[in-house]
Amino acid sequence: MSRERKIAETFVELADTLVADFDVIDFLQQLTVRCCDIFAITDAAVLLAYPGAHLYSPAPCDPSPALSKVLDLALREGPGLDAYRTASTITPGNLAQAPQAWLDFTNLARETGYTYASAVPLRLRQETIGSLLLLRATDSPLPADDLALAQAFADAATIGLLHARSVQRTETLNEQLHTALHSRITIEQAKGFLAAYRDISLDDAFKVMRRHARHHRLLLTVVAHHIINTGDLPAPSSASSLRAPARDTSHE
Repeated sequence: MSRERKIAETFVELADTLVADFDVIDFLQQLTVRCCDIFAITDAAVLLAYPGAHLYSPAPCDPSPALSKVLDLALREGPGLDAYRTASTITPGNLAQAPQAWLDFTNLARETGYTYASAVPLRLRQETIGSLLLLRATDSPLPADDLALAQAFADAATIGLLHARSVQRTETLNEQLHTALHSRITIEQAKGFLAAYRDISLDDAFKVMRRHARHHRLLLTVVAHHIINTGDLPAPSSASSLRAPARDTSHE
C-alpha cells in the first residue's frame, strides 16, 4: 500500500467516531500504530489530560520495552508535557541537546536507545486535551513535513474525540476516557493470560484480542476483562451479551 493511501485511510479512521460502539482505546491505539507506520518512527504515545488536569497514557496498549521504560517519566517532563502545556509543536530534535528541564527524561530516553524526540498537541481552537509523543532511534530527526502531518493527525483525532463527546452520551465517553489508564493495565494483563493460554507471543495475543473485539463490535476492555476472568476470548455466542446496549434515540 502506498504512503499516500495510508495517509488517506488514517484521516478516514480518525473521522469515524460517530458510531454506537465507538471504542476510544482502540481509536487512540490506531493513531499510534499509523504514526509508527507512516513516519518510520520508533515509538508513538498518546498523552491525555482529559478528564482532569494530570497527563496519563492510554495508548499504545502494547508499548515496546523501550517505551514502557520512559512512558511514566514522559508524563511529568519532556516534549509531550511541553506540547500539552504550550499547545504548540515541540521540536528540540536531538536528545543530546535537549533542554535542562528534561534532564531525567532525556537521560532515561537516551539510555533506552532513543535519539530524537518531538511532540504535537491534541488541540482544537482554545482547547488542548493532551499530546502525541513521537520518538526516534535513528541518526536523523523527524522531517518537518512529517511533523506537520503528525499535527494534522493530532488535530483530526481531537476533533473526532470532542465531536463524539458532544453527540454521543457524554457520560459514556467520559467514562471511557477516565478509565483509559486502568484499561491499558488491564489489557496488558489480558495479553499475558491469552499468550500463556494459547502459547503465543504477547504481540500476537494483542493482535488476536483486537481483531476479536473489532469483529464482534466489542470494546477492547470488555474482551480483556473476559480473558482475565475466563482465560480465553468471549465465545461468539456470548459476544452479543457483552456488547453495550444500543442507544435509545426515541425521545430525540
